[in-house]
Amino acid sequence: MVDVFEGYRDSPAGSAARRAVDEMLGLDGAPRPEWAALFTALRDLPATELLARADQLASTFLDRGVTFDYAGEERPFPLDVVPRIIEAQQWAVVERGVAQRVRVLEAFLADVHGPMQVVRDGVVPRRVITSSSHFHRAAVGVEPPGGVRVHVAGIDLVRDEHGDFRVLEDNVRVPSGVSYVLENRQAITQVLPEALQAHRVQPVADYPRTLLAALRACAPEGVDDPTVVVLTPGVYNSAYFEHSLLARAMGVELVEGRDLVCRGNRVHMRTTAGDRRVDVVYRRVDDEFLDPVHFRRDSVLGCAGILNAARAGGVSIANAVGNGVADDKLVYTYVPDLAKYYLGEELVLGNVPTYRMDVPSEREEALDRLAELVVKPVDGSGGKGIVVCPDASPGELAQLRARVLADPRGWIAQPVVALSTVPTLAGASLRPRHVDLRPFAVNDGTTVRVLRGGLTRVALREGSLVVNSSQGGGSKDTWVLAADDEAVAAADEPAPVRPAEVADGHHLADRGPGGAERGHRPGEQEQQQQQQRVRPARRGGGRAVAGC
Repeated sequence: MVDVFEGYRDSPAGSAARRAVDEMLGLDGAPRPEWAALFTALRDLPATELLARADQLASTFLDRGVTFDYAGEERPFPLDVVPRIIEAQQWAVVERGVAQRVRVLEAFLADVHGPMQVVRDGVVPRRVITSSSHFHRAAVGVEPPGGVRVHVAGIDLVRDEHGDFRVLEDNVRVPSGVSYVLENRQAITQVLPEALQAHRVQPVADYPRTLLAALRACAPEGVDDPTVVVLTPGVYNSAYFEHSLLARAMGVELVEGRDLVCRGNRVHMRTTAGDRRVDVVYRRVDDEFLDPVHFRRDSVLGCAGILNAARAGGVSIANAVGNGVADDKLVYTYVPDLAKYYLGEELVLGNVPTYRMDVPSEREEALDRLAELVVKPVDGSGGKGIVVCPDASPGELAQLRARVLADPRGWIAQPVVALSTVPTLAGASLRPRHVDLRPFAVNDGTTVRVLRGGLTRVALREGSLVVNSSQGGGSKDTWVLAADDEAVAAADEPAPVRPAEVADGHHLADRGPGGAERGHRPGEQEQQQQQQRVRPARRGGGRAVAGC
């Protein structure tokens, strides 16, 4: 029988790979304690059986419509058959650090949309905030119910060459990917049931209930039984699968902008039984497309007047408009100072060392060693615009240098982080591949709850540090182990689901069977394409396009 780990310790190409910590094997070549049982199970599994289970995973995702767009081709979302394991003490640090990060960003967002005391006290320059492309003056002065702006956060983490978790970037606008956490667990439960049963793995299936409770808790004052909806740009959006899954799992309506109308600073939903008031909008539409009164006048994705309704206290918008200023990668460099300023604390999870290219001395130093760094646009997402300079040609470096000098505020630079590696199926054997981690946190105004599991993204190409699925990466199920003295909740089961379009017995108006669109008005598809990475989805067939 062929050992699927044969050759695993051979050094892959690239200096980052040689410096990276392998999460499964220690320096002595033996599996770490939390990995020992899975290592043995995988080693004893014939390669043909492992390949068969990987094929089953792909078929499961294709049948369920969990697909993604890569180079114009619709493919099953790439879930690797080998899960990632994080032991309880490591996760306790992650949990504390992510919750702390959310509290810091909440305080910062309340400040910059209010008194701007952080500027007056000289912690962050005003120009850094006001020059951010995601700072919207229209959102200044809006006081959300319960003071919650970051209802859902996705904080991207990496483990460096010392094995320490660090924050790579913050996502508090419309973070996506949690649906794949849920789907990955369901798929792995079917494909590796014996391995899952041999570990005390924390479940993730309760996330929709936790999210719904947090959304209901942030309803406007005086609303005892709030109506919650999920606002999607529509079926052409790259994350539509996630929007529909969460709406079904929470048992709430999945709506588009044309389903909503604002009157008298109240938002209403059109149904076949008449208009119905909406109290909480979990929006998956970017700020610029949310309200044509204040932002893009040609947008048909949002609801005209919804920001005015939020300002008047007539509706809660989750996440709040204007959160994107906290996602700005230049603002990211100030988060350690913000933690001290707002909480009087050091960060539990530190940042990656970063050059602020708008500071002349830091820019000069970064440009002197440009060939060693990773350079990122401050408002980029999905891996777009990132230049890994050690892999760039002299011509590409010259072009990058010119772009940085032309717009220093638009860029940051960081050393190449040797992302940790996890065993990943490559052909018929297992090989180390670089990974990151996106834990998801839900804030109900009282407690920040971190889902005990997250989206592990994996670079499928040898030596690659790019983990985004849109750039050829894949994902893994993330197993957070319970402590020895910790009770484990009920095993993961699919969350109870009811079709969102028939919740409370009222169908949405102007919808076809199953809640799918009957057709787009002229110009609507163009708006979809402008908002996020998109491709035509098959209507009514349950197909989805992932975008992580």
